[in-house]
Amino acid sequence: MAYRKKLIGTDFQIKVWNAISKIPKGKVKTYKELARSIRKPKASRAVANACGKNPFPIKIPCHRVIRSDGRLGGYSGKGGIKTKRKLLRNEGVFI
Repeated sequence: MAYRKKLIGTDFQIKVWNAISKIPKGKVKTYKELARSIRKPKASRAVANACGKNPFPIKIPCHRVIRSDGRLGGYSGKGGIKTKRKLLRNEGVFI
């Protein structure tokens, strides 16, 4: 289910944020998988940048997006990577 609040960003960012909103609790996707899901298979770095611009880090769960090598990547929400790890652990995901 896509996030319903009025999002302000580029069309690309909004596509990414809506795709992130569809990742179920307790699951993760890589930046690359997310890029493929929005039909931009070579845009994994741009997807990561859009995650970093996420205006609602908890409501739009960008903590569920990780690197292709299995590492966490970044997190723009309060507390940074420590918060990302904590949020994932609370959902039963241990990375």
